[in-house]
Amino acid sequence: MPAAPSPLNAFKARLAAGGPLTGLWLSLGDAAAAEVCADAGFDWLLIDGEHGPNDVRSTLDQLRAIGERTDAVVRPADGRADGLRPLIDIGARTFLVPMVESAAQARALVAVTRYPPHGTRGMASAVTRASRWSRTPGYLDAADAAMCLIPQIETPGGVAAAAHIAAVDGVDALFVGLYDLSAALGRLGTPGHPDVWGAFTGVVAACRAAGKPCGTFAPTPELAAAARREGCSFVAVGSDVGLLVQGCAELLDRSRADGGADRT
Repeated sequence: MPAAPSPLNAFKARLAAGGPLTGLWLSLGDAAAAEVCADAGFDWLLIDGEHGPNDVRSTLDQLRAIGERTDAVVRPADGRADGLRPLIDIGARTFLVPMVESAAQARALVAVTRYPPHGTRGMASAVTRASRWSRTPGYLDAADAAMCLIPQIETPGGVAAAAHIAAVDGVDALFVGLYDLSAALGRLGTPGHPDVWGAFTGVVAACRAAGKPCGTFAPTPELAAAARREGCSFVAVGSDVGLLVQGCAELLDRSRADGGADRT
């Protein structure tokens, strides 16, 4: 009989250790693409349910494809309990939740991921993948501690409340959505604008004061390097969609440079 999986969360431990951890967004909603990316060597992969074409079933398929190759982070469409619960039951343990703007909202998210008396998670371990259908030794005792919750800060309200959100027990890190933040600050699509960068560094400072890591999405080498210099310990540096678009363009350009026909 194969060994039962550990009830521990390796990503949470690595995050607490300080990184640096390099990640990739999975936006295609495709398990085969997730498996290819999982073998590439990234420290973590994010399955995107906010902007990607994902539901519970496609998220499950990608969790299976990723397996133990690397660590999976799941971003739900929003922070509603009825959206988080089935994702927990299929085995997601690390959540990046969009548009968090208050400590009260963060505390509510923590509660959804914990069993009573510390939360409101329902008891269904006998029939869910999360516990390997009760085959994981010590699962119920370790489940709460294995959950990793990362609120995403994307608005001026979230920036203003960052210190309070980071201080919530059960919040493991904060993640700054630089592009949404740029839009919310009236600087659409310019994450490096001084107004946006100033808000971002304020969140990083709030995390540092709370002893919590901070991360972001930085799809250019320059932006990623700047984020790391500010103190971000986990950074997503691109997406599966971006790699496909870039790869197609580069391959076509090389082909045309070698004499291939331009169909336009």
